[in-house]
Amino acid sequence: MKRAELMKRLRKLAKATDVELTFVREGANHELWEFGSFRCVIPRHNEINEITANGILKACEESER
Repeated sequence: MKRAELMKRLRKLAKATDVELTFVREGANHELWEFGSFRCVIPRHNEINEITANGILKACEESER
């Protein structure tokens, strides 16, 4: 999955669950984002493994239940 597609899906999920998606900081290979009160690490690669991307989306989705 492209990184842009993952970020698009995260923004859509945040809007649907009425949660704020906030950039925290940048690392060498990853970025740290807050999805509500949950912190998630997003790789800064153009192409992200499908399993990793789906895991990030699932973790964010479950954090707001």
